[in-house]
Amino acid sequence: MAKVKHLPSLLEHPIAAAIRGVMTIPHVMGLEAATSVARGMGSLYPRLSPRRFQRAVDHLEVAFPDWTDQQRRDTAVATYQHLFRLGIEILFAPRLITKEGFTRHLELGTIAPALREVLSGHPCIMITGHCGNWELIGYAISMLGFPLHAVYRPLDLRPLDAWLHETRARRGLTLVSKFGAVRALPPVLERRELVGLVADQSGGDRGVFTPFFGRLTSTYKSIGLLAMQTNARLVCGTARRLPDEPPLVRGPSGRCAPATDRRGGMGYVIEMVDSFGPEDWSTHSDPLFYITARYRRAIELMVRRAPEQYLWMHRMWRARPAHERLNKPFPSQLRDKLASLPWMTAADVEQVVARSEADRQAIAAGCAKAV
Repeated sequence: MAKVKHLPSLLEHPIAAAIRGVMTIPHVMGLEAATSVARGMGSLYPRLSPRRFQRAVDHLEVAFPDWTDQQRRDTAVATYQHLFRLGIEILFAPRLITKEGFTRHLELGTIAPALREVLSGHPCIMITGHCGNWELIGYAISMLGFPLHAVYRPLDLRPLDAWLHETRARRGLTLVSKFGAVRALPPVLERRELVGLVADQSGGDRGVFTPFFGRLTSTYKSIGLLAMQTNARLVCGTARRLPDEPPLVRGPSGRCAPATDRRGGMGYVIEMVDSFGPEDWSTHSDPLFYITARYRRAIELMVRRAPEQYLWMHRMWRARPAHERLNKPFPSQLRDKLASLPWMTAADVEQVVARSEADRQAIAAGCAKAV
């Protein structure tokens, strides 16, 4: 695993100061103006990087084969708009997500099951993906009075990394470097403190391959192993951006008019889509496979609620299982594992097998699109 590469100390502080200076520009502009600029930049960026834009369109074709090409292209553009807006919102979050501003910008959706899990006294791992605003879900949990240890990749510039730690700590978030997380997290869970993870990164050729939108994708083994080691419960949720347009309300005269936008340009709803624990995987023939497949399914459910808020340009299907790379038939053992998942129908299993067979043939033919 690659480590963080630091610049010489004499250069770090001036560069960090310059970056912090640039980061003040959106604050001077204000949230709504900065968001408008970010949306415009997101619309322009696909023209500047057509290769990545086409990758997003291709990934959307895998996930939503029934969509028209125009639907996929429009969603890919919206994805870039979301990404640029996300950068602005993350800059504003320490200022806006306070005890006074919490309810102005965040709504609590279906979180009662998650709170029951947290209050149960069991070790608990919070899972989300690169959908919606994954930073805000950590803010929301910590602001509710549950300090969270969030795993992240340290920034290359140490002054900026220190600033990130300091601003997150004000809201009850403790950042844990992903490079030492395997050793750091078990004691945290043993103390019954919450751990938060963004869990949809590619696990490489040696990861656990489970379905994601009907296609096998690789996921790191570490999360499932951590859950098994500590008997932790997994709670899967997201922070989904609400529509920009305020809802219509009926006034005293009986006419409908737009309600006041109390969000001030940034509004999200916190939603939990699944939670499960040892009683679910302990009787499964392959607990690690079950855990990984179930939270991958939860992330897929999050994405389906707002496809335009997922980072489709990421290469989530880059790593391929051994049988595809070695041009071998779909393993019967893997087929049985898929069939053993309670939410997988026979048609779902055949869809995964058919897609894997197509990928195997494409790889054998030297088609880059398969990877």
